[in-house]
Amino acid sequence: MFSAPWWLLLLVVVAVLAAGYVVLLQRRRRDVVRFTNLELLDRVAPQRPGWYRHLPAVALITSLALLTIALAGPLAEARVPRNRATVVLVIDVSLSMQAADVEPSRLAAAQSAAKDFADQLTPGVNLGLVAFAGTAAVLVSPTVERDPVKRAIDGLRLSESTATGEAIFAAMQSVETFSQAIAGTGEEGPPPARIVLMSDGKQTVPDSATGAPEEEPRGSFTAARAAAEAGIPVSGISFGTRYGTIELEPGADPVSVAVDDASMRTIAELSGGQFFTAASEEELRQVYSELGEQIGYEVRRVDTSRPWLAGGVLLLVVGVGAGLVLGRRLP
Repeated sequence: MFSAPWWLLLLVVVAVLAAGYVVLLQRRRRDVVRFTNLELLDRVAPQRPGWYRHLPAVALITSLALLTIALAGPLAEARVPRNRATVVLVIDVSLSMQAADVEPSRLAAAQSAAKDFADQLTPGVNLGLVAFAGTAAVLVSPTVERDPVKRAIDGLRLSESTATGEAIFAAMQSVETFSQAIAGTGEEGPPPARIVLMSDGKQTVPDSATGAPEEEPRGSFTAARAAAEAGIPVSGISFGTRYGTIELEPGADPVSVAVDDASMRTIAELSGGQFFTAASEEELRQVYSELGEQIGYEVRRVDTSRPWLAGGVLLLVVGVGAGLVLGRRLP
């Protein structure tokens, strides 16, 4: 792929020059053979160096080819850091996050992995934080500063219920507010945005008589569809195991808080995002690392003419230098 491919037409000229050089060599051999007086032949056409006498011409013709390719602007795909992107990290702080099936607890592991995620993101990515249990709260609006996000992660506290839909809507509102602020600065268009949702359980708020709170107007599936319409995919991370339990009161029987993969998968699919599972802190770190690579970098076509230009100039110098050394003249 080239940005200015019409420059490649000059390669025809280079090919003509190469062919002309070969023709001149053949004609010279024919002219030499016409001499029958060997003594005169030695004086007129003395013995010349071997194959390396062609080095100046070959170097110059090759340099012209390389410089022509450089003029055409060769392009290649490369991973480059994003300098504009918005990510809202949404963390579940419902009571089920105190389960110890993930050591030392789901919440402690999630906090540690989330802070690493913040540190891994490229500097140009704006990161925000939303925490949710029975309600959702924007703890940090999107910013390139990582310390406020990490301090807010350290301060997370558990509460009752799980309002996943409200959390997604709150994250979308945070993205919209930030995008409007960016638009006011004159920057070109809003940056691409993504929501990273980490939860371990099924939505319980709003409560629905139909038994499907996710389909309520403020439910998680409704929010996921709204996120898709807004062009904000939700990357869902289902964190925990099927064997998690908690004690709601001291001495009470343990209550099962099995992870809800199905709902998180549906949220990701409805929003156009990706679904991940993590049953340990290490797995959660791996998921965040993968997301960090996807979010922090993008594949672009970049100009790769510099190596061609450098090679062409180097061969040009070699050709001129060889011509002066071998023939005591420019080629």
